[in-house]
Amino acid sequence: MNAPASPESIRLPLSEKRIADDVFREMRKENLARWPSGADVDFEAAVDLHKRLPQHKQLGWVMREAVAERRCLTQPRGGFGTFEMQRALMVTLDKEGLADIVPTTTDSYTRNEHWHLAQKGIEESERLGRSMLNGYPMVNYGVARARQLIEAIDKPAIMLTGTTMPRLTSEIAFAGGYSGYLGSGIAYTTSYIKVLSIEDGIRNHQYLDRLAAMYLDHGVELHRRQPGFLTGTNIPPSIAIITCVLDCLLAAAQGVKNYGLEMGETLHLIQDAAAVAACGELCQEYLAKKGYRDVFTPVTLLHWMSAWPQDEAQAAAIISYGGTLAAISGAASVTTKSTHEAFGIPTPQANAEGLRMTRMAIYLARNIRLEGLAEYEKEKDLIGREVRSIVDKVLEMGDGDVAIGTVRAFEAGVLDVPWSPNRGCKSRVMPARDVDGYLRLLDPGLMPFPKDVLAIHEERLRKRAEREKLAFGPELAINSVYEISEPLSKLLPDRWTA
Repeated sequence: MNAPASPESIRLPLSEKRIADDVFREMRKENLARWPSGADVDFEAAVDLHKRLPQHKQLGWVMREAVAERRCLTQPRGGFGTFEMQRALMVTLDKEGLADIVPTTTDSYTRNEHWHLAQKGIEESERLGRSMLNGYPMVNYGVARARQLIEAIDKPAIMLTGTTMPRLTSEIAFAGGYSGYLGSGIAYTTSYIKVLSIEDGIRNHQYLDRLAAMYLDHGVELHRRQPGFLTGTNIPPSIAIITCVLDCLLAAAQGVKNYGLEMGETLHLIQDAAAVAACGELCQEYLAKKGYRDVFTPVTLLHWMSAWPQDEAQAAAIISYGGTLAAISGAASVTTKSTHEAFGIPTPQANAEGLRMTRMAIYLARNIRLEGLAEYEKEKDLIGREVRSIVDKVLEMGDGDVAIGTVRAFEAGVLDVPWSPNRGCKSRVMPARDVDGYLRLLDPGLMPFPKDVLAIHEERLRKRAEREKLAFGPELAINSVYEISEPLSKLLPDRWTA
């Protein structure tokens, strides 16, 4: 679906620099006038609302406590097309699922700012008594309804929007009492949309980050979060972390102090644990280089982001294993899925069941860590070398400006994302799973990774091709994408009976 034109008449030269107060006031005025519910955003009242929320319903505080206590929180996805359905879902996830963080996922029309179509979806959903939208139309329902959703639960709430255009959704959500918002200029633009430029994706999320910083300036610490999982396919940790670092630096430049990082699980225990540690450390390393020494960056893992099996028993195993990976990696939270993943949007009860499966797995693995294990340390070092080689080049290309360097790097192929739908992304880089189950770079495209690092990747991938009698090439990558969704009879065949 095509993106609508950028709403602002004020268009500054692209830069990582913080948007000036007077300019931002005008940008907000224009933004809030784009749909009737924008008129109900009262910033002073919103600040007062957030300050009156108990701490356990403030996601910024909750994430800090989770890290301090070495806890791994659980959070699902979830959204339905009417207010009543959404409220019932959120209560179920809170009470039956024992979710630590309760989500609201928006529908596709809202993500693409087609609010008039979202309104038709609401009316059709109410007429039929079932959700005809694949999420909650936050902008259409507005601030007062958002506050009622927050009142219905006893946990912090986060917006999961999957959008490259978060400006009005974020205003409504924050004004309604949501204390978390997922999205970033690089990860979402390269993941979810074809025609919007990466530059405009960055600009749109600079607005979001500047808004979160404005709340912070008035004593309210909201939790911003970066979705480093990207295109829902196999993503090597280094590519996810590169986007985490760059998006994090862009948010810090706007004044954000509480910024979560997300990565999809590779399903390799050692690689996931090493990646979580590397992600947090590398973001802090580059924040310090840019002079930001007070930005909190917890890391979230996500249940498997690629194709899922239809067999519910197999899906349940992936859910439980995903909780185990998150706990052992030291992640601050895990975003869960359900056994309905292969079929579409889960029922509230199936969603809650996935939460409980994950929570039990976290409990069982809560005291296990891999620090000091030779293979873990080796993988963490390898990831660090990969990330630094690209981030340093991006900063060089932008003469130190992350926004400029990012746009130039995508144009040159220095930054790239596998299977991206975005026209600004070359999508020449291609990953595959190696002989030991690690995700490696089969084809780096034009990304300037160190040659000795690429040699390690190639050697391990060739060993897999040799063992499985596959051609060394795209077949390895395709096989890796669909592997986890295959039936058990293919993954582990019975070799001793006819």
